[in-house]
Amino acid sequence: MTMALRLAAKGRGKTSPNPMVGALVVAKGRIVGRGYHHGPGQPHAEILALQEAGPRAARATLYVTLEPCTHLNKRTPPCVPAVIESGVRRVVVAMVDPNPSVKGRGLAQLRRAGVIVTVGVARREAAHLNRTYIHWIETGRPYVILKAGMTLDGKIATARGESRWITGAKARQEVHQLRRTVDAILVGSGTVIKDDPSLTARVSEYPLKLAARQPLRVVADSRLRVSPTAKVLSKHARTLIATTTKVSRAKVGLLEQRGIEVAMLPSVRGRLVLRALLAYLGKNGVTSVLIEGGSTLNAAALRSKLVNHVVLYMAPTLMGGQDARAVIGDRSPARLAQSMKLRNVTVRRLGDDVVVEGDL
Repeated sequence: MTMALRLAAKGRGKTSPNPMVGALVVAKGRIVGRGYHHGPGQPHAEILALQEAGPRAARATLYVTLEPCTHLNKRTPPCVPAVIESGVRRVVVAMVDPNPSVKGRGLAQLRRAGVIVTVGVARREAAHLNRTYIHWIETGRPYVILKAGMTLDGKIATARGESRWITGAKARQEVHQLRRTVDAILVGSGTVIKDDPSLTARVSEYPLKLAARQPLRVVADSRLRVSPTAKVLSKHARTLIATTTKVSRAKVGLLEQRGIEVAMLPSVRGRLVLRALLAYLGKNGVTSVLIEGGSTLNAAALRSKLVNHVVLYMAPTLMGGQDARAVIGDRSPARLAQSMKLRNVTVRRLGDDVVVEGDL
């Protein structure tokens, strides 16, 4: 199963909104078929593994990281009939698919056909691999990663807003790799106005080479302040401007004429409701979001308890000053006990920087 999970991971950043799945066919102690899901609309891992195995699949064992599907509400045929037809004697599944269209039905159909089914081998590892998919299925909202580059004393910019570059080249390269694995990048209008980022996923800077798959660029802009000439509105990738129902319809029309998607969403005291934005993205097939905003957006996402994972790139630099911009804005909690504590924390070196990751 470990090998099947490694195969599944090859689909990282390519399969959304589908899960990553890997499969192996083993006959007489030898692997005779391998497969992993390459992307939406393409054959599932089980089908590819069984095709490679051919007649050798008869009475063999199929290892698969996620329950085989039975439903027809997708672009590819269901996998369970093909598994049964192949003649495999046993199917070993890492975890049940949480999708209500599948959830246990694939396993039941296999058992009714006389196939021996074992469930739960490397379940924890399989769930961790597809945590984004699972969260999206269970909540309807994308899995949210908050990323920030900061000094050791938690500053992301000087009082005047200078922030390029706090972290080193290796950290910036890794951020582009991270961008390639998510469905969307979310920033606030303040970040766009101050930094004018393009928010594209790049393979290289010099010469500039964009990744084949670009995440959706999402700008939370409650008052439609972003300039029409902003780089984030370029045609290198899709852009969504999330605003409120209070803004001028004329401004919205001008953006839509340029091919920019605009979502008019609920607001509270003039500010966009982030939970409504994430629900909108989830409904439209966005399963993961990387927040690369400033201290205001970071604080709003954390305060709303919408962040699932945190990645902090810390440079060996001390900035100092109460007027410098902190990684999390807004007011501090009244008591230390109210602080947010990370779980499953990892710490590693990346060039001269230190990367701290953890779950919330």
